[in-house]
Amino acid sequence: MRTSLKTIAVITLLALAISIGASAPFAHAQRHDPKTGPRHFELGEELHFEAEFSRALLRKLDVADLKFRATRTPVSPDAQEAKPYALTFSADIASKGFFARLFNLKFRERVESIVEPLSFTVQRTRILDEQGKRVRTTESTFDRSQGKMTWTSRDPNNPSAEPRHKIADFSGQLQDVLSAIYFIRTQPLEVGKTFEVFIGDGGHVYKIPVKVVEKKRMKTILGRVDVLRVNPELFGPDRLIDEEKGEFSIWITADARHIPVGGRIKTDYGTFDIKLKRIITNPVQQ
Repeated sequence: MRTSLKTIAVITLLALAISIGASAPFAHAQRHDPKTGPRHFELGEELHFEAEFSRALLRKLDVADLKFRATRTPVSPDAQEAKPYALTFSADIASKGFFARLFNLKFRERVESIVEPLSFTVQRTRILDEQGKRVRTTESTFDRSQGKMTWTSRDPNNPSAEPRHKIADFSGQLQDVLSAIYFIRTQPLEVGKTFEVFIGDGGHVYKIPVKVVEKKRMKTILGRVDVLRVNPELFGPDRLIDEEKGEFSIWITADARHIPVGGRIKTDYGTFDIKLKRIITNPVQQ
């Protein structure tokens, strides 16, 4: 069941640091594409989701609660003019409900991503992964000037154990599994559009095609709004998940905010539905 759990967490959050898939020794990522003006999520945004599982006679079992948060972190508080800052994205996923009891699964993932706002390139990722008694901490650093990604994994329960290390080369614009969803929100989305996102995860670099496949009206916590269905291709050879078959879709509002209001994962294990339940706005100083 561990592989199933890994699939649930990776796709639900786009935030698990997994080490499956083939190695990509060098990848040419997106080119620098600076944006002007603050993005909607930079102004202080917290998104709360709920994930449900369905399979055969099991219908809409609670799986997990999820929380995304976007903030600005000052880089140099003493700067008077430019007021430099980094974007900090955090995510928290925790198992809940009958699903966790049925499969004796208790897990929690905490992720923090630091992103340079002009190039929108990830600089550091920290992950705390708890699955029952198993605990892992991982940290990835991304040196764009050197084109090096360094990944380190440790077992806090066994501090004497040798940490695991991996290094990969990259160039251009790179995301991690959490910042990728915010990067997609910055794109000019329209039906028929296809683009690529380069994701550094587990010491590897993956090229993920993303397709905007349809537009429709959907009932959400925001009311009935126009949404776009976006399909990141996470399953398949040389993808984040190459040992399983599946399909992942995200529904994003068609307005300028590009708020992710839901998602669906179809796998051999069943279907996972993710719904936005709450939005909290925490204004930040400009």
